[in-house]
Amino acid sequence: MAKCLWRGLRSAAAEVADLPASSFGRSIRCIHQYQTIQAIPREATGRGVSARDRTIGRIPAVVFPQSLLDTDASKRGVSRKQLLTADKKQIKSIIDSVGLPFFCSTTFQLQIRAGQGSSTLVESGRVLPFKIHRDEETGKILNLVFVWADDGEKLKVDVPVVFKGLDDCPGLKKGGNLRSIRSSLKLVGPAEHIPSKIEVDVSKLDIEDKVLMQDVVFHPSLKLLSKNETMPVCKIVATIPVKEPEAVQA
Repeated sequence: MAKCLWRGLRSAAAEVADLPASSFGRSIRCIHQYQTIQAIPREATGRGVSARDRTIGRIPAVVFPQSLLDTDASKRGVSRKQLLTADKKQIKSIIDSVGLPFFCSTTFQLQIRAGQGSSTLVESGRVLPFKIHRDEETGKILNLVFVWADDGEKLKVDVPVVFKGLDDCPGLKKGGNLRSIRSSLKLVGPAEHIPSKIEVDVSKLDIEDKVLMQDVVFHPSLKLLSKNETMPVCKIVATIPVKEPEAVQA
């Protein structure tokens, strides 16, 4: 059975509670360049067709405007839906280089060719990975869903949170722990301003200090989708001392 991993994917960097400062020693790898995803049209659909595509190293995929998901029919844009297959090795290479937590918050150039090995370009544009379906047992990618991410296109995206300033954090220097309360923040705004990650600075936090969602800085064209912006993203908590066993009186 397929397991659907949504955009707000809770990865290893995600739901963390009371992690010691040493757990955050490794910094997130910087991404300097992204590959252009190469795809070809997929005319036939169905479980059997998809299975055959996978046996030859292709991943079934679809790309469409995010507005097609809007429950209000009046807000849905003109359909630009394309059924595709992408090369499994290339997709794996991209995920490995970008990092799984950031794959679904990073835009990529997509080129749709007329066929495998063809130089004829059918359509191209920027896309944002929207959903990954994996096999529950093997973890293999079964299919991918992309949305068009052209400039000006308003997208809703769960953007992973990463922390910076850990080495300078007074609370961590005192032996406190960084408690990550929110692993991602849902933003809406123009595709060109969607960040692949949100950096939260903890360099000034002492024990019991916290960063609220309303304190997080991002591009002014983006809006935070939250009913309560005073909710904390993270907090520095004191280390709970280990209690010594009470002596048994004779």
